[in-house]
Amino acid sequence: MPIRVLGSTGERVSAIGLGGSHIGKDNLTRRQAVRIIRSALDRGLNFMDNSWDYNEGESEIRLGRALEDGYRDKAFVMTKVDGRTKHEASRQIHQSLKRLGVHHIDLLQHHEIIRYDDADRIFAEGGAMEAFEEARKAGKIRYIGFTGHKDPHIHLYMLNKAKENNFRFDTVQMPLNVLDAHFRSFQMHVLPVLLKEKIGVLGMKSMGSGVLLKSKVVTPIQCLHYALNLPTSVVITGIDSMKILEQAFKAASTFSPMTKKEVSALLAKTAKAAKTGEFELFKTSSHFDSTAQNPKWLGKDSARVRAGRRVIPKIHVCVTILAERIAEVRPGFTLTSGENLVGRSCKWGDVPRVG
Repeated sequence: MPIRVLGSTGERVSAIGLGGSHIGKDNLTRRQAVRIIRSALDRGLNFMDNSWDYNEGESEIRLGRALEDGYRDKAFVMTKVDGRTKHEASRQIHQSLKRLGVHHIDLLQHHEIIRYDDADRIFAEGGAMEAFEEARKAGKIRYIGFTGHKDPHIHLYMLNKAKENNFRFDTVQMPLNVLDAHFRSFQMHVLPVLLKEKIGVLGMKSMGSGVLLKSKVVTPIQCLHYALNLPTSVVITGIDSMKILEQAFKAASTFSPMTKKEVSALLAKTAKAAKTGEFELFKTSSHFDSTAQNPKWLGKDSARVRAGRRVIPKIHVCVTILAERIAEVRPGFTLTSGENLVGRSCKWGDVPRVG
């Protein structure tokens, strides 16, 4: 297993990482999952990916079991939390530490940065970054990063928000695959920034949970080789069987830097399939957006946002009533939305007569 350096941290990590989502699926027993993880660690695959929300915590529990009996010393443990507020992030960090059965997490990442306001909430007063900083000072975590799969410009916004707050991430995780280069490309837009700032690059979605393979233009080994050929610190791949673990080691052992001609040929082969993003569903659908499906994981909205939600319906009502007043003097004038709100929050006298 090739070893690479994680950004500017100096940490030596395996070029391929074991994905945490697949290891917690129902098709595996805990005993089987522990066997896969320990086999990977014994053979030099030391980067362990996970998340507080994977399989309702089962993924972290299984990794925790695998790290017993001295295996913690062989692993570089990464997990993620969803909380955008200090309170919720702190709660999730505490729970992750307990499930994993460790005194500290090597790398903790903000999970699923897929909305612009994720960055705003994290860096706001009382935001999740305060919980991360406190955890690091207390020795509970060592490094801090973030992940996301939706849009490279959201990643860039998160990086800029960090700069505004005099903060530098140790790692960034993002999709890097043979189709990404053609469509909403993290490789083209985000990767150069990370390299310039010497931030550790964690590639994911090399096969998009198998969806990329349905394009029938690439093989699993080609997918892994392409991702490994990029200047990544780690390429994280889902592993849910000993067979798939062997596939990962085969990709690592047979990898050699690709020539420009080889890269161009592979990208030309994948261009048509990548054009609309139909095989990168994590970008073009909500299927992979676990925090959108479970917004409670993010924590409560700020007082400012909650106040805004109370004001907006009243504005809609008043606009609707105003439109009806206009219609009194200008026959034919209509407003196509909001009619059902009339009278709920405003009285007729609240809107001046028109005309």
